[in-house]
Amino acid sequence: MAVLLTCDAIEKSFGSRTVFSDISLSLHDGERLGIIGPNGAGKSTFLSILGGEMSSDSGSVSTRKGVTLAMVVQDPRFDPEMTVREVIAASARGENQEVEVSKIISRVGFEDPAAKAGTLSGGWRKRLAIAAALATQPDVLLLDEPTNHLDVEGILWLEKLVVSSTFASVFVTHDRYFLENSATRVAEINRAYPLGLFSAPGNYSRFLEKRSEFLRAQSKEQQALENLVQREIEWLRRGAKARTTKSKARIQDAGELQEQLSDVSSRNRKGTAAIDFTATGRMSKRLIAGENLSKSMGGRLLFKDLDLVIPPGIKLGVLGSNGSGKSTLLRILAGEIESDSGEVRRAEGLRIAWFDQNRDKLDPNQTLKRALAPEGDTVMFRDRPQHVAGWAARFLFRQEQLELPLNRLSGGERARVHIARLMLQPADILLLDEPTNDLDIPTLEVLESNLIDFPGAIVLVTHDRFLLDRLSTLLLSMDGEGGTEYFAELAQWEQASAAKKAPVKSTAKKDTREPQGKKKLSYLEAREYEEIEHHVAQAEDILESKRQQLELPDVVSDPARLIDAVAELDTAQDIVDKLYARWAELEAKQSA
Repeated sequence: MAVLLTCDAIEKSFGSRTVFSDISLSLHDGERLGIIGPNGAGKSTFLSILGGEMSSDSGSVSTRKGVTLAMVVQDPRFDPEMTVREVIAASARGENQEVEVSKIISRVGFEDPAAKAGTLSGGWRKRLAIAAALATQPDVLLLDEPTNHLDVEGILWLEKLVVSSTFASVFVTHDRYFLENSATRVAEINRAYPLGLFSAPGNYSRFLEKRSEFLRAQSKEQQALENLVQREIEWLRRGAKARTTKSKARIQDAGELQEQLSDVSSRNRKGTAAIDFTATGRMSKRLIAGENLSKSMGGRLLFKDLDLVIPPGIKLGVLGSNGSGKSTLLRILAGEIESDSGEVRRAEGLRIAWFDQNRDKLDPNQTLKRALAPEGDTVMFRDRPQHVAGWAARFLFRQEQLELPLNRLSGGERARVHIARLMLQPADILLLDEPTNDLDIPTLEVLESNLIDFPGAIVLVTHDRFLLDRLSTLLLSMDGEGGTEYFAELAQWEQASAAKKAPVKSTAKKDTREPQGKKKLSYLEAREYEEIEHHVAQAEDILESKRQQLELPDVVSDPARLIDAVAELDTAQDIVDKLYARWAELEAKQSA
């Protein structure tokens, strides 16, 4: 395959801070390169240098003669008075531009080409930016966090676009499913690697295998160097005289080995945010219950007659297109706004931790120190004081960043500030509205693990399909036209969505019957629904008895009995969790 783009030993610094150095790679015809890396590694800067929008401090970037590049930035901006068609037409190249613009409008999914750019949501602005880039007929498309602001349907559309196109693409993303489904090669910018970058052919899972092999080898290298350095140190301690040429050379070699070991050791050190939410331990049967909830915004019906039950332990994922009412539903559950009809009942003294995707509660001019510790130099975490510097370090902030205003932090760093503040609130339920935006993959993995272990309830709105798939015990789909539907897993929702979009085959005789409504409970399910509250009560009694058994002195003092008691407690807890999940499922179906 022909090489379209090459960068050779490029380096970039901002002030005294070197973002990356000595990075080299090539992009081949038809290749789809995914770029990952921790927050602050310089991924967006690297992409801007490739696109010619920023210059490197050293090194070079070259493209094959005649190659056209187009770039889509993270947060695209347009003249708010220009129409969709005008924005795309302004970028169009080649002959028959009017026809090409119409094709692109259809391909990208705009139903109203006359819509003003200023009226578009974040997701549709991202689609418009992609459409304008396509109009340039690029040989290489550069995408910076392309899935941000897109709903799940939009991400599936983008995947199909990237995979089916003839142009090569480079995309910076933290979306692991997008990487898995779209990339033909993945590269990570990270100081953990000798040249600042590690690249492997294949999709994301293949990259993880190759990276694991590399890091294991690097770890073995560190161990070998440690042994070698230790032998040289022992030789020096025995009183080696620096008189002969051989002795001087060996002393110099020992110093170089120590520098080499220091370099390898620093690369092997990993930094990930320590995320740990605190639950209150409440075991109320229902934390929040909503009945016949309806809400319209701006004259548009978002959802109607929605029933939901949020018991402890449930992890409810909420799906829907942009503007379908997902965030509005969370605001209703949080008590920030009221539904138009229906009733929300909350357990007495309910404690809610609320992560707002707009992050409006942060003052951009406030320092990091004051944002983390508003009332002094310490924070209280699980009833124990922690100095703000230590608390900041837990979220990968450096000491010198404490006095920086929040508007000087990256999007990922501001997201970590929100999570740090949220962790200080013991909660029965976490309401999370797009918590993964701007987070790097290592932080995402830590966040996921903690949310999985969180014993309270979670209601999660996210476009991150990996997180939805891994975390959710139940999914609520909102179509933005008043309809809602529950699904057991993401694959079930994807199948249902595909079925709705599939063309209906014509038949000789048109079926004029009214479409059937949602199926109610069957006879056996109705019997199960009538009895499930009793079963939950019995299971909770058993769970409590297992907890008490775990505290008996003769059990605590006997290791074998203690192991058995813990296993029995885990089994009892699992039974309670499954009963609550089944109760929520039956209640939703009964109310449909």
